[in-house]
Amino acid sequence: MDQDTLGTIAPLAIVTLISVVQNAFFAIKVEHESKHCNGKGFQRLGSSAFDRVYIANQNCGHTYPTFLAMLWCAGLLCSPAPAAFAGLVYLFVRQKYFVGYLGERTQSTPGYLFGKRIIFFLFLMSVAGILNYYLVFFFRSDFEKYIKMMTSAISPLLLIP
Repeated sequence: MDQDTLGTIAPLAIVTLISVVQNAFFAIKVEHESKHCNGKGFQRLGSSAFDRVYIANQNCGHTYPTFLAMLWCAGLLCSPAPAAFAGLVYLFVRQKYFVGYLGERTQSTPGYLFGKRIIFFLFLMSVAGILNYYLVFFFRSDFEKYIKMMTSAISPLLLIP
């Protein structure tokens, strides 16, 4: 694999590996809460603490495939650095959502809304990359430099709540 390709996918792979570690952390929290509730292993008893951990884990798991698809599409089709940055911010927000869900359910709402905004940004990056590909293919007009400049300029704005 050449250095340019490796330089393109390395940040995306790092974010993916961090997300795998985060998923393992969430699973360990569910297992720990299950054992704490009944001491016999993984069984769902209806405990409110267990239910909150379990549901938070399920909610994070449901959005995980969408996150990975948008991260890799945005990184490969548009620009890897802003996509990796948005991915790291998303992982932070997902952690905030998970921890917020363990408290009162209203504490998880800001993390949920912030996560939706980041997924939408990654989606727009993917669409811009696809449109640029077809503009080059059909009209020989390449806007890649402008798209990368715009995404690099916009990605820090994701930090604004």
